[in-house]
Amino acid sequence: MRKFYILIVVLLILMQIFTACAPKPIDNTEELKEKDDKIEELEREIKDLEAEIIKLSSTNNLVTQTMDVILLIKRKDMKTLSQYVHPIKGIRFTPYFYVDTQQDKVFTAQEVSGLMHDSQVMRWGFYDGSGNPIDLTFSDYYDKFVYDKDFANPHVIGNNVAIGGGNTIDNIREAYPEGYFLEFHFSQFDPQFSGIDWESLRLVFEKHDNTWYLVGIIHGQWTI
Repeated sequence: MRKFYILIVVLLILMQIFTACAPKPIDNTEELKEKDDKIEELEREIKDLEAEIIKLSSTNNLVTQTMDVILLIKRKDMKTLSQYVHPIKGIRFTPYFYVDTQQDKVFTAQEVSGLMHDSQVMRWGFYDGSGNPIDLTFSDYYDKFVYDKDFANPHVIGNNVAIGGGNTIDNIREAYPEGYFLEFHFSQFDPQFSGIDWESLRLVFEKHDNTWYLVGIIHGQWTI
């Protein structure tokens, strides 16, 4: 009998040992959730990177396109330039950095094609300082407020970054909230003026049907 009790005790001890050593089911729900969350985070990062790649590719194409446009402006090739003009919004001409969305002259692509031969005197705004009206034909306006310097060969080009600045309010971001611009800038021409004789030409583009179109030509210079 004593041996029996001893055997029972040993058996109970062995059962306890076996139970303690037996593999227990692992609840890894939390671990799996963390992995799923990490995968989702990585997938979002991949999508963001893909979007950034597409954006950079589009921007690079736009820079190349802008260089073509500035050469067309230099050559006064308005017929070819008209093909780059926004088909809905047309193109706005601004003599100084402040874009007057109510008063600045706007032309359709078809109108741009023949502007260089238009003899009509139009009001483009008002001269800085004197406040006198800028009443010019397009050709004369072009020579004074579009390509009065060799902007195809500037000192520096701002890629969607404003460079020139003076007393005129620069509202390009407000006037073109969906726009992208390149600024062709000359820092100075005569050292005796200490840089206040700078000039810039900004070409502003907006997308339409996944294509970049010219919507604005903004001339900039020091203003009083």
